[in-house]
Amino acid sequence: MPLSEHEQRVLEQLERDLGADPKLGRTMAQGPRQRGRIAVGAVGVIVGLGVVLIGVVLNIVPLGIIGFALMTAAAMWAIFAPKRAKLSAVRGHGAAPRAQRAKEPFMRRVENRLDRRREHGDL
Repeated sequence: MPLSEHEQRVLEQLERDLGADPKLGRTMAQGPRQRGRIAVGAVGVIVGLGVVLIGVVLNIVPLGIIGFALMTAAAMWAIFAPKRAKLSAVRGHGAAPRAQRAKEPFMRRVENRLDRRREHGDL
């Protein structure tokens, strides 16, 4: 079933908005996380859980704490792994360099953003 004219205009506007968002462009340009890092993190969590259980069974509190710390560290290491970025897609997005944006006052950046939206008819 074809889209109506109104639906086509809304879809085109959404595509423009998505293309103009530099943060979304950077996020979408990043590749998936490394599988090996997640696997090693999962093994670390399992080993840490084993150390916690041994500490509980033997009634050794410091061993349980060490196991919990190991579990937490392994999970954080796997979850917060840096993603591989596709630099060609990020660079071609047209966003201003961070140093250049930092020189510009916050309110001026907001005003410029609003002006761009008004020009495109998004407001």
